[in-house]
Amino acid sequence: MTPCRVLVIGATASGTTTLARALADRWSVPHADTDDYFWVPTDPPYTDKRPEADRLRLMAEVFLPRRAWVLSGSVMGWGEPMLDHVDRLVFCTVDPDVRLARLKARESVRYGDRIHAGGDLATTHEEFMTWAAGYEVSDFPGRSRVLHEEWMTRFSGPVHRVDTSPPVAELVRQIVES
Repeated sequence: MTPCRVLVIGATASGTTTLARALADRWSVPHADTDDYFWVPTDPPYTDKRPEADRLRLMAEVFLPRRAWVLSGSVMGWGEPMLDHVDRLVFCTVDPDVRLARLKARESVRYGDRIHAGGDLATTHEEFMTWAAGYEVSDFPGRSRVLHEEWMTRFSGPVHRVDTSPPVAELVRQIVES
């Protein structure tokens, strides 16, 4: 595969951002994450949603017109217009227990004691972990595997499915050689 416009999607902590950054580095093209557009920068982060029109406008201004880029994260439910700019989807999966362990480790590094009992982010963290665990539940009302699978049927280009258990360099090689 030559450098193109790739959207890397999957469950939280399935490796989308890590894989997208590595692919972008391999191609020497820009990488962006949908969270950078979806959320207004705050401390703590991920508390204020940016209006949908502003998200799409920023994406159009910053990177969509480029010939090649890699975007990680979900645009399901708000970013369908940008799919016209995507050449290929990469759908990341990994064993749910591995994914949740990755997520817990990531959150601990990011927030430290703030997510433990008595910390100012403890409740938010527990709610987030519960939400993230729902991804594999078929009737989960939030972003889920079932909804992602259905959403991907609306994309007319190629979809590359990848289990993110192997090392990132191997995953990048698989994608580039596909």
